[in-house]
Amino acid sequence: MALGRTLILKTSALKPVESLVRKSFLFRPLVRRFIAGDTLEESLKASRDLLDRGLRVSLDYLGENTANEAEALAAKKTYLEMLDRISEVPQVKKFVDEFGASYTAEKRNGTNVEPLNISIKLTQCGMDQGFDFAEANYRSVLERARAGSNFVRVDMEASDYTERTLKMIDTVRHEFPNTGTVLQSYLMRNDADVQTIIDWQIRVRLVKGAYLEPAAVAFPEKSKVDEQYIIQAKKLLREAHYPAIATQDESIITALNQFVAEEKIPKQNFEYQMLYGIRRDLQDSLVKEGFNVRIYVPFGDSWYPYFTRRLAERPANMLFIAKSMFKG
Repeated sequence: MALGRTLILKTSALKPVESLVRKSFLFRPLVRRFIAGDTLEESLKASRDLLDRGLRVSLDYLGENTANEAEALAAKKTYLEMLDRISEVPQVKKFVDEFGASYTAEKRNGTNVEPLNISIKLTQCGMDQGFDFAEANYRSVLERARAGSNFVRVDMEASDYTERTLKMIDTVRHEFPNTGTVLQSYLMRNDADVQTIIDWQIRVRLVKGAYLEPAAVAFPEKSKVDEQYIIQAKKLLREAHYPAIATQDESIITALNQFVAEEKIPKQNFEYQMLYGIRRDLQDSLVKEGFNVRIYVPFGDSWYPYFTRRLAERPANMLFIAKSMFKG
């Protein structure tokens, strides 16, 4: 499994492969499975459908590592537009009416968290152009979100950015309680990072990790990553402030549901998160059981890196493409 994942990530990084995937009609069904669309309007339509099913949503504008300040400012403009458009969604209006027009430092749980929020990337805010520049853009987004009683999740990127991302969160978290981040269980440093987030009492999403990392910083074996994930998820469920457990792995969810029942952890104290286009049946069954479930909905034309990481997580999707190539 690890070998197949590594092969897909390395192969997909080749420019001829990227060109083929972007241009070939064979990949379009898979792309549309994982990506809500190229435009904000398409992502909002998908979001409204999910909200109507009793799910929650986090919108993600795809794109990483802006090349210059102009690109970063354009991304910030899109983030602000996302928040403005989100405020028009009926479920969000109802939420703001009930819980106030601004996000406060009060402890929120699943009964009073926003139905539709956004996830952003610090490299899209201009981290490569400078920490202070990215911070200014990030703060602008947080201000707009707070005014609408909304929340901003900072995605965790490749390990080169882990320390800088946590430093950024620490820089703003006292002024802006409406933000949180993501931790990756395949990183060897993650036990310490989990404890840091617990100490800070900010919201965190736990993922396994999808970037191609060297063995010096990340566990290469799937079994070890799964083991770490379950241990860290249980710690977060016991001690963290409204953690998000991001997984589509049904065996892990079953184990964690049993843990929640045994430890008498209220279901409103956390949420499961899943990726758009994956395991709709599992999403709906968890909602019926009374769990909070949020769907990560990506959109935008910079979809290729995200798409290849999804393929690498599930190499079986490549069979779909191979079969299509041999159909008449």
